This record gives sequence, C-alpha cells and structure tokens, in this order.
Amino acid sequence: MVRQERVLASHNKVLIFFRDRDWRIWLGIVITFFWITGGIWYVRVINSADPTQTYSMDAVGSFLEGAFAPLAFLWLVLGLFIQQRELADNTEVMRRTVEQSELQTRAIAATEMNARQETFFKIAEDVKHQLGGISGMLFVSGLGPVGSGRFDRKKMDEQFSKASRGDSSLFARQFISEDFEAEGGLATLLYGTEIRRRHTGNYRTTFERLCRLARNCDVDGIIEDSLNQSALGLLYQRMLENAPGAESAMQNADD
Repeated sequence: MVRQERVLASHNKVLIFFRDRDWRIWLGIVITFFWITGGIWYVRVINSADPTQTYSMDAVGSFLEGAFAPLAFLWLVLGLFIQQRELADNTEVMRRTVEQSELQTRAIAATEMNARQETFFKIAEDVKHQLGGISGMLFVSGLGPVGSGRFDRKKMDEQFSKASRGDSSLFARQFISEDFEAEGGLATLLYGTEIRRRHTGNYRTTFERLCRLARNCDVDGIIEDSLNQSALGLLYQRMLENAPGAESAMQNADD
C-alpha cells in the first residue's frame, strides 16, 4: 500500500512537471528532435552513397553551422516569447500586489477612521455635558434669581435636576424656543453682563473645538452637520447671530 502511494506521488510529480512547462518549450524540443534526427539521417544517406569520401574540418564546420543555425534562431525566438510571457505574468502579479496593497491601505484607513469616531463619540458625551453646564450657568445668570427672576430657585433646581439625568441640551432648547423680550432680547441674555459674555465665550470656544474634532473623524461632514442641527448647535448659531457687531459684519459681507 505504501509503495503504491509512493508510485502515485511520483507519477503526480511528473504530471505536474510536464503540465507546468510552457508549450513553446515542448514545441522547440519536438522541432529540435526531428531536426537532429533528420540531420543524422541525411549524414547517413550521404555516407552510404559514397563510403570512401572524406570531409575536411572546414566542410564539417560549415555543415554543422548550417545545420544548427535554424535551431539557434528557433530557440532565440522561443526564448523571446517565453520572456515576454514571464514579463506579462510578473506585471500581472505586480498589479495584483498593488491592488492588495490598496485594499489593505483602505482597510487600515477605515479602521483608523472607526477608531477616531469611537474616540470622538466618547469625548463628545463629556463635551456635551460641559456645554449643558455652561448653558445652565448662562440660563441662571439671565433668568434665575440673580437675573430677571423668571425662574425662582426651586424651578432652577428642577431644571438642573433634569439636566443632570442626561439631558445636556435642556437649557439650550429653552434658549432657542422661548421669548425673551421682557429681558431685553436674546442678545442681552447672552452678552448683557461680563459674566454672561464669559459664559457665552466659553460655550462658543468649546463647541468650535468639538466641531474640529468632528471634522477630523468624518470626511463627509455628517457628524458636524448633526452637531450644528442639534439644540446645542442651534444655540451656538444664536450666539453668533446676536454677538455684538454681528449685524454690521453681515452687512459689510453683503456689500
């Protein structure tokens, strides 16, 4: 049984060897075999016609040169074709290697982008809570007991209690949904005092930094757009629109 398996294995190796050889090589071998066989037959015919004939070295050399010149040309041409095929195969291998490299590069870039996005979302949660706290302090300064008094301390405590349970955009929603004509308008609530201007500046700076992080992890800008369309982003837009000198700057830009 073992001997039979060895014979089969050897037979398979021989088949693989012949199968992997280029057909041009086999063609050259066949033509060479028949050419040499024909040459030997020709020499024997000449010798049998005149057995006493002798040949000089020049005659033998000329005969061999003429006999093997076509074979040399044949193998030269076959070698060029085989080399051309090998170059084509190498080019194909290089092309596939480049494609694989591009796929790997894209996979690495996608993995890196996913890692950036995961990191961003973790940071964004903390930053949103920070923005919620700043907007809450701004809300207290403008509408709490130290401001217009629209919300007493009990109501403010209720608002902060809701915000502490994860609703970081609570105060931002109130800023963009309520009417503040009694307090002099939204611009007064945002920039009316030094403390409010400081809170508003901190809010704007923090939100802009969050948007820069979003741009670094999302080339399509979807994350940044969602931030700008959220309550926190809309409050940021209100801050820009109501900033001192914003109206004149917009007029100059239109002009």
